[in-house]
Amino acid sequence: MNHGRLRYLEAKRTVDERALNESVRRRLLAAVPPDPRVFEAGCGTGATVPRLLDWGVRPGSYVGVDTDEAVLECARELRPAELRRRGHGAVDTPRGFRLAGRPFEFRSDDAVRFVEEQADPVDLLVAGAFMDLVPLANAVPAFEGVLDDGGLAYFPITFDGATVFQPDHPADEAVTSAYHEFIDATDGRDVRAGRHLAARLQAREGNLLGMGGSDWVVRPGDGGYPGDERHFLATILEFVERALGTVDVDGGDEWLATRRDQLAGGELIYVAHQYDLLYRAPG
Repeated sequence: MNHGRLRYLEAKRTVDERALNESVRRRLLAAVPPDPRVFEAGCGTGATVPRLLDWGVRPGSYVGVDTDEAVLECARELRPAELRRRGHGAVDTPRGFRLAGRPFEFRSDDAVRFVEEQADPVDLLVAGAFMDLVPLANAVPAFEGVLDDGGLAYFPITFDGATVFQPDHPADEAVTSAYHEFIDATDGRDVRAGRHLAARLQAREGNLLGMGGSDWVVRPGDGGYPGDERHFLATILEFVERALGTVDVDGGDEWLATRRDQLAGGELIYVAHQYDLLYRAPG
């Protein structure tokens, strides 16, 4: 099992919660129909399910798709157990659970391929921290294609090309440039996905109902980092280290050592610029 990815996904839940744009969230809740059929791309550990329930959305059905079967196995265990602790009568099933008789399933597949092959339309598609990982030219029409008339696509936490670490370091610009170039060089990735997704949605026949900033901001408080966010930041530094391993950046090794010392000392601040977007399909 990929315990590292599992812990990272669970650790970033509090980071995501702070980041989600309230204006776009309110627009979503005003537009979503009762008992929506929900599809989630890149569902990970299924954290979107309790979030929707907390927001008052009661899916008539839910299907979450991810390529990591080991993480999905954890989703099938963690989410119904969490919901039972919250007083929801979740009943385990082989692929997930049932809630008030409604199916919630986690499936292993490529999300874009899955929706292209799925005949059943949905009312709400969610793809959080996902659209910067896939080619927009393929994903946007595929995701719109699975929406029923007037269906909604919610794209929160879409990265858009700005990474900040504090306090300042002389190698910051070189390191973040190398990091962004590494992202762009990865097949299907787009370091400016947020703005490019907005432009693509604006050009389609439906309506871009909402767009707002949803920056990740992680900083220590009096008691240190909230929750497991120290681990979240350690993983971000691992991502940067992977990028620096592909190029020669003057001062890169010292930058990493300094940032890890700052993290251990409760001094490191991190910001990633992102957008939340909400789109309504034609009809």
